[in-house]
Amino acid sequence: MRDLQFPGRSPVRATEGMAATSHPLATLAAVDMLRAGGNAMDAAITAAAVQAVVEPQSTGIGGDCFVLYCPNGGGDVLAFNGSGRAPAAANVDWYLEKGFDRIPAGGPHSVTVPGAVDAWCRLLEDHGRKGIADALAPAIHYAEHGYVVHDRVAFDWADPETDLSADEHAARIFLPGGRAPVAGDVHRQPELAATLRKIARDGRAGFYEGETADDMVSRLQALGGLHTLDDFASTRGDYTTPVSTSYHGYDIHQMPPNNQGLTALLMLNVLSGFLPGGLDPNGAERLHLEIEAGRLAYRDRDNLVGDQDHVAVPVKELLSRDYADRLRAEIDRDRAMTRLPRVALPGSDTVYISVVDRDRNAVSFINSTYFSFGSGIVGPKTGIVLQNRGTSFRLDPRHPNCIAPGKRPMHTIMPGMVTRSGRALMPFGVMGGGYQPFGHVHLLTNMFDFGMDPQEAMDAPRVFYNDDMVSAERSVSAEAIEGLRRRGHKVTAPYEPLGGGQLVLIDWEKGTLTGASDPRKDGMALGY
Repeated sequence: MRDLQFPGRSPVRATEGMAATSHPLATLAAVDMLRAGGNAMDAAITAAAVQAVVEPQSTGIGGDCFVLYCPNGGGDVLAFNGSGRAPAAANVDWYLEKGFDRIPAGGPHSVTVPGAVDAWCRLLEDHGRKGIADALAPAIHYAEHGYVVHDRVAFDWADPETDLSADEHAARIFLPGGRAPVAGDVHRQPELAATLRKIARDGRAGFYEGETADDMVSRLQALGGLHTLDDFASTRGDYTTPVSTSYHGYDIHQMPPNNQGLTALLMLNVLSGFLPGGLDPNGAERLHLEIEAGRLAYRDRDNLVGDQDHVAVPVKELLSRDYADRLRAEIDRDRAMTRLPRVALPGSDTVYISVVDRDRNAVSFINSTYFSFGSGIVGPKTGIVLQNRGTSFRLDPRHPNCIAPGKRPMHTIMPGMVTRSGRALMPFGVMGGGYQPFGHVHLLTNMFDFGMDPQEAMDAPRVFYNDDMVSAERSVSAEAIEGLRRRGHKVTAPYEPLGGGQLVLIDWEKGTLTGASDPRKDGMALGY
């Protein structure tokens, strides 16, 4: 339990249902859906739709999603890959012949076909009690009538003003009066409201066909993109099998490649041999071990992960205990490794949602347009912000993540799920682009090794190794920073907090739910 004399918040506790998101309006909409008879899947998609309006820098219907789901709280985890694909004409030779040395971070070539709306419709049809019209109703209201801009949203919104200015349609909608809204302003998106109404009426066809698809494709083609109406019409998400590992008696589940989720599992496998629970949870030795395990895991992620429909990824070998033993042997408790390649991991803006209902259906749901406001391209008539997931592709034909027609890029957004003894225990997630595997591991080990309650585990100080530097939040002690420097790490302060997460913990014996939401975002957990 936290020291009640210090600033902070307690976990949220309830019995019937619980939702945790990074925005209060989304959490409230999810709980309203639960109380109106919807289940956890209905509530999660309702929340995602609201956040597509009220957190436009982080997510939207022009993005992707991934979902892990435990029906009725069982231990069998369903996984749904709602990430989009490259256009059918996106051949690596085309880019090389045109003189590209990488896929740009913005513009038409960074845009993969959005997968979120297809996933929402499919998941509601397969697992929801309500339809897409009910799930979109709160989002339509906020887009049409307006919503108050929250503080973290305003902080993020102000950062990409230059990029938004480069697209006249983005500037018109998201720089009203020539500037980014500030906290307390009311913002409206009438074009997006009309688009959401089409989807509410026509389902996925309201996005991937007709006027909506034509607006997106025409804009992309006018800017030089390779996208076609067929690329949009043919978009379909897939059910797949999660990848998993066991950590101190808990089963941790992640999305398989093209997702980076196995990176967190590899880190846990390495750390399991160090028994980190005997260390100071915020001390230099614990943070150093986490950093070094992460550096090894990210090396493998960047060299080996791609779309398994196109390339073979050695998942079984990477997650084997023998492989973890070999990696662990490379770590020196007292010195940072010097031989690993330098890796720069971009951040991103994402929303993560955790919901459990009275039947203990447990949903771990993540939705994103990647960089802040994605590609910076907005549909002129539809108000849809298009993601820039294509920037994750490589242009090396030998690399497993090389761009190819219909291929999915290596994807950073990763929902997590914990099960134990054949039951769902905790849908959880930590946002933040490349930080997410670090965030998952830090959260889980805070709880399972150091006995922190869910909110304490979420609040705890964080570090992240990126581009040859360790970013240490201001809450990391001077003593821990000095201990990292003695081990050879270069330590700096990040411009913004590291990640942001949510979780809902199920206590089967007591019949209760415990929720936590990251103070680094605007959000909250709420139950009833």
